[in-house]
Amino acid sequence: MGHSHEHAPSGGHSVWQDRKFLFLFVAVVVVVVFETFSLLGVDLPMPWAPIFFGAFILVVGWEVLWEGLKALFKLRFSSINLLMLIAVVGAFHLHQFPEAAVVITLYALGEKLEDIGISRSKSALDDLVSSMPKVVTLKDGSTLPIEQVSIGSTVLVKPGEMIPLDGVVTAGRSAVDEATITGEPLPKDKRVDDVVYGGTLNRLGVLEVRTTRSNMDTTLARIVQLTFAARSNRSHAQRFIERFARIYTPSVLVMAIMLVVIPVVLMGQPFDPWFRQAITILVIACPCALVISTPVAIYSAIGNAGAKGAVIKGGKYLEALAGLKVISLDKTRTLTHGQPVVEDVITFGQTTEAELLGCAAGAELFSEHPLAEAIVARSRADGHDPHAVENFISTMGKGVHADCLVCDHDAIMVGKLDFITEDRKAQPEAEKAVLDLQAQGKTAIVVSFASEVAGVFGLTDRLREDSKQAVAEIKAIGLLPVMLTGDNQKAADEIAKQVDIQQAYGALLPEGKSARIAALQETIGPTAHVGDGVNDAPALATSSVGIAMGALGSDTAIEVADVALMNDDLRLIPYLVLLSRATLRRIRFNTALAVVVKFLFLLLAVMGKSHLVLAIAADVGVTLVVILTSLQLMRWKPA
Repeated sequence: MGHSHEHAPSGGHSVWQDRKFLFLFVAVVVVVVFETFSLLGVDLPMPWAPIFFGAFILVVGWEVLWEGLKALFKLRFSSINLLMLIAVVGAFHLHQFPEAAVVITLYALGEKLEDIGISRSKSALDDLVSSMPKVVTLKDGSTLPIEQVSIGSTVLVKPGEMIPLDGVVTAGRSAVDEATITGEPLPKDKRVDDVVYGGTLNRLGVLEVRTTRSNMDTTLARIVQLTFAARSNRSHAQRFIERFARIYTPSVLVMAIMLVVIPVVLMGQPFDPWFRQAITILVIACPCALVISTPVAIYSAIGNAGAKGAVIKGGKYLEALAGLKVISLDKTRTLTHGQPVVEDVITFGQTTEAELLGCAAGAELFSEHPLAEAIVARSRADGHDPHAVENFISTMGKGVHADCLVCDHDAIMVGKLDFITEDRKAQPEAEKAVLDLQAQGKTAIVVSFASEVAGVFGLTDRLREDSKQAVAEIKAIGLLPVMLTGDNQKAADEIAKQVDIQQAYGALLPEGKSARIAALQETIGPTAHVGDGVNDAPALATSSVGIAMGALGSDTAIEVADVALMNDDLRLIPYLVLLSRATLRRIRFNTALAVVVKFLFLLLAVMGKSHLVLAIAADVGVTLVVILTSLQLMRWKPA
């Protein structure tokens, strides 16, 4: 085993539906029966034994023998197939025909199991790709192959159908199951102007979708590409074991030759018994379980993460997650929603809350600034319709003027305090309210009617529902959470206090963030950075592991990050760290088991006590254990 598996994975069907596996399973049963009779002293008579077993070996293991021959002609002594070829020829020379058949059949079965293990651990994505629609229904009812649909076409998606391509809803309402991309179990409501993704399932109504991407470029296609590209980003353990196998196999060949040369040539002992032990050593030494332990474990873990809505771009990033000491988190759109909300409504004098919100919302209705939208949203949420206004004037970056047609307040001004005080006075209690709000890290927006300040709004970025729990879980698994943000230090401190982060650094430009991460890596250790991917690109690139939030919304995030969270759930971060630790533990266990079993049988062989069939059974047994324990990572959950 251990040659490269570059063929396409074979999907997630049952092992027993695989014809080749069934054939090999039957072949193993047959050779084990013959071997048992042989051990009891019942053998096929000559010349039928070599003819029967020779034909059997060619049918079952011709590919292995052919690869072994090619390796011999190229003098590639690191090839495991070459070991098998020598073992089979050697067993024939010793007239151990059933043993030769057992060797090759069990080896071929082990190879098949390795293929099944790896394709199993990639099967979730394969199943998804194969279930994607091949033909798309257009709005006019005609159909087209998916690869011929041009960007900007309108496609029709009925209930129960997969959405074929990324796009925007132009008509209809439905609930769409986005679990394939985000891992979220609850369907999302979709209506006109909402974005939908190819590979997600339309549950209820008929949707018309204007496509925004071709089928080669959908979000799902890119996730699949990244996950399959993960094979090239091999982990250190994987690279080490591949290097080890390249040195190990030739060393075993040399050892087997010495085991014949020293006793036979130098000590005059008979050839056959020592040749038998040398052949046994070659078979035992086959590093199948060793070579396979890492890839199956890593693909299984990457599959597990994918089912939860996290794309890990390769084994080396999965491995790096296990070694982290610090998680640095961006504030806006990571710990918070990135959408301001009005948290405080403070009124002065005779002004009522209804009046303040209605007038301010009326003045802000025409502004597209996020703070203006927040004021309008709060007014409507509290049941106050924005008042009708006229003579609306917006001063870029400062605020707005308008005349209200509902109240008797003609000239409304809404904006920062310094904008209001340019031509009006602010009473002391208004100035104090502004300072108090700023001390809490909030943005203060002042509303003035005619001559004096009528009230102040305190706006803040709303914390995500999962932020507090995620930070608590990050601490619980022994990591240090740190916050880095471009926002001012007061705002940073306020959010840090809410989520219980002790170290918060504000007013950082993108390069300031990456410098801070470099410093954390130097003083504390490997650091992951979690950000929304747009202005966090330098920080994501500097960190040991870059984790992008909201990867559905940002192409940059998927490109730059090592891990992309498709569903914005921060609680996935501690989950992924625990998963990667579990994966490394599994790899270490598998490697140790394989090495111990090999060492025991090598000792027995050098002492002249080992048996070929026993050696093979042990090797295939260990390989099976390694595959099964690795595949368990697909269903791993934290204790």
